Amino acid sequence: MPEISAPRPAATRRIPIAIGAVLVGAAVGFAGVYGFSGLKRGSGGDSACAAAVDLARKIGPLAHGEVAALTMATSPLRLPDLAFEDGDGKPRKLSEWRGKTVLVNLWATWCVPCRKEMPALDSLQTKLGGRDFEVVAINIDTRDPEKPKNFLKEANLTKLGYFTDTKAKVFQDLKAIGKALGMPTSVLVDGQGCEIGTIAGPAEWASDDAIALIKAAVKPAAAGF
Repeated sequence: MPEISAPRPAATRRIPIAIGAVLVGAAVGFAGVYGFSGLKRGSGGDSACAAAVDLARKIGPLAHGEVAALTMATSPLRLPDLAFEDGDGKPRKLSEWRGKTVLVNLWATWCVPCRKEMPALDSLQTKLGGRDFEVVAINIDTRDPEKPKNFLKEANLTKLGYFTDTKAKVFQDLKAIGKALGMPTSVLVDGQGCEIGTIAGPAEWASDDAIALIKAAVKPAAAGF
């Protein structure tokens, strides 16, 4: 019978080395996607958004009455850098509002609750809009671009800036992170682009309940939080 030679040590060493290389490669890939903190950048789990969650917890008791449907953030989430256009066709991005609390609202003329909600949003912008806060209402009509403009004009809603996304990608971007299930959709965003709260459906944004909540979100210290 031919003699069977024992495995060479070098061959046995290659197995753990190969396994180690796979693990290192996986770790590098993980770090490339999620960053060294282990938190995916620009979306859920963003550690920079922890302050927004803390604020949501503090002002949560104000989400009652006319804004009772507002769901306060319970985990850090930075919104995608939504891209849309202004009334002059100039490209805009949500990141342009960094440093300012924003109520992002998606609306369309074919959405009856949206049309009913717009006067309240216009009133909210009138009352609180300025250096520290703005309503950014983005129209997602995909056909006649003049129809939403005419609607705002005929309803005398002059305080809201006009923003549009005729491809409705902003809706898909929010839907992808679970923040747009229907129309209208509104997301209260802090100055870092992080979610404070989200509401699916209309709200009476000109009400005392809404005003108190927005004021507390914009200047929590002044509101006693």
